[in-house]
Amino acid sequence: MYNPDRDQFHINEPEPKHVRRARIRLMIAAGMFALIFAVLAGRLVQLTLAPRDAASQSGKAGAAQTAWRRDITDRHGQILATDLKTSSLFADARYVWDAQEITAKVLQIFPDLDASQVHARLASRQAFVWIKRQITPAQREAVYRLGFPALGFRDEPRRVYPLGALAAHVLGYVGVDNQGQAGLERGLNDRLLDPQRTTECLALSIDARAQYAVEAELQAAIQTFGALGAAGVVMDVHTGEILALASLPDFDPNSPPAPDDEVLFNRAAQGVYEMGSTFKTFTTAMVLDSGKAGLNTLFDARAPLAVGRFRISDFHPQARKLTTAEVFEHSSNIGSARMAMLVGIDGHREFLGKLGLLNRVAFELPEAGAPQAPRRWSHLHSMTISYGHGVAVNAVQLSAAAAAMVNGGRLHRPSVLRKPAGQTAGGEQVISERTSAQIRDLLRAVVTKGTGKQAEVAGYPVGGKTGTAEKPRNGGYAESALLTSFLANFPAHKPRYSVLVILDEPKPTKNTYGYATAGWNAAPAAGKIIARLGPILNVEVTTAEAGASPQTDNIKRH
Repeated sequence: MYNPDRDQFHINEPEPKHVRRARIRLMIAAGMFALIFAVLAGRLVQLTLAPRDAASQSGKAGAAQTAWRRDITDRHGQILATDLKTSSLFADARYVWDAQEITAKVLQIFPDLDASQVHARLASRQAFVWIKRQITPAQREAVYRLGFPALGFRDEPRRVYPLGALAAHVLGYVGVDNQGQAGLERGLNDRLLDPQRTTECLALSIDARAQYAVEAELQAAIQTFGALGAAGVVMDVHTGEILALASLPDFDPNSPPAPDDEVLFNRAAQGVYEMGSTFKTFTTAMVLDSGKAGLNTLFDARAPLAVGRFRISDFHPQARKLTTAEVFEHSSNIGSARMAMLVGIDGHREFLGKLGLLNRVAFELPEAGAPQAPRRWSHLHSMTISYGHGVAVNAVQLSAAAAAMVNGGRLHRPSVLRKPAGQTAGGEQVISERTSAQIRDLLRAVVTKGTGKQAEVAGYPVGGKTGTAEKPRNGGYAESALLTSFLANFPAHKPRYSVLVILDEPKPTKNTYGYATAGWNAAPAAGKIIARLGPILNVEVTTAEAGASPQTDNIKRH
C-alpha cells in the first residue's frame, strides 16, 4: 500500500558522500578529456591549414633572398653562364614534433647530408633553417610526399655553365648564394647581379670556338710532352680583345672544387713567369727604336760574357760577331745582353715600364698576378732581363706588349669584354711604325730560318719567337725544370692576332731527339692552334711571302 510519507522520506534523503565524490570526479575527468580533445582538434586544424602559409612566410622572412645574375655570352651570343630556377629545402623547426623521424626520412632522399647537423637544425625551434640548397625536381617531389608540414621550399636561382669547363678560368664560378667566387663572376660581381632580372647580357670578347681549339691543342701538347700544365692566350693585336684564354688543368664551374684545389690556379693570368727568350723581342725593339743600333749593327758574340762570377753564354753559340738581326734569329743571349748595355739601365727599365711589363695590368680577372722585378737594377740585372731572366710577368700582359710590337707600335689594354662596334681602338704609341715593321720581319725570320720552324702553317704565315726558361728553384735555377713558350702572330706581315703558348715542364720525347726546348714543343703546339684558328676567325689564306716588308731586305749576314 502506498505510503506518501515513506516516499517523501526517500526523496529528501541526502546523497551519500562517496557517491557525490565519485560524480564530481567523473565530471572533472570528462571536462579534462573534453579540453584535451579540443586542444588536439585545434592543433590538428592548425597543422592542416596553417603551416603551409607559415612555412611560406618563414621562407620569405628567413634567409636573405638569393640574387639573380645576368647571362654571360661569348662575342657571338653563345651563352657561357646563365641562371635557372631551382628549389631549396628549408624547415620551420617550430612545427617539428619528432626531429629524429624527419631526419631519418630526409636522409633517405639526401644521403650526402650530415645526420647530426640536420637533426640539430630540426630540433633548434628556429623559424627558418636551411636543410638542402638547390635540389632537383625529383628530390622536391620526394620531400613533398613525406607530408611533413614543417618542411618547405624556396625557389632560387642556380648558376649554370652550359659548356662545362670551357673558359672556366675566365668565367670563374659562384657560391651557393650565387655570389661570385672567382674569375669574372667575382671580378665583375656587382655588375653581374641583376635583381630585376633584365634581359641584358654581359658579352665577352671570348670566341667559344677559338677557346675550344686552344684548349684542345694545349691538352694534346700536355699529353704528348708530359707537361705539368699549359696556358694559352689569343689576342686581337689591334684592340687588345682576348679571344681565348686557357689554363690547364681546368675545372667544371658547375661543380667547382675546394677553394685550395690547385686546378683553380689560373696559369694564364695569375701565374707570373720568367719568359726566357721571348723577351728578346722587346730588347731588340728597344735598341732599334732608341736609334742606338740598326739591323746591321754588330754585337760581339765570339765568347761568353763574364760579369763578376757569372758567365752569360749562348745555347747555340755562333762564336762570331752578329748583326742585330742575327742576334734575334739565333737567339743569342750574349748579343741581347750587349744590346741592353748599349741602351743602359735607365733606358731599359723605362722601356719595359712603357710596355706595361713592370706594373700590375688593369684587367677584369681579379686573380691577375703582379709582375716581379728587381727593386734596384744592376748591370747584371739588365743583362739577364734582356733575355728573359730576372723579371716575371703574366701571360696576358706579355701578350699585350707583344701585340704592340707587331701592330704598328700601339699598346692596348687587354680585356675579356667585347668592345662596342665602332669604338676607336685608341692605344698608346710605344714604338715607331718603322720599328714595328722591322720586328714583324725578324719574327717571321725566326719561323722561316730559326728556332720556330715547326710553327709554320700552310696558308697562314706565322711570325714568332721561342722562349725556354729554367724555372727558379731553391735560390737558383733548375736545369731540368723548363718553362717553354712560343709568342706568335699571324698573318706574319699584316698581323691580326697574337698567339701565346706556354708549357710547364715538358719532357723530351723520341720525336724531339731528347730535346725539351720551345722549338720542339711550344712552337708546334702554337702552329696547330693557328691552323685551327685561321678558318674559325675568317683569316684569308695567303702565301708565305705575300705582303713581305722591305725592312729587312738589306740585312747583312756574316
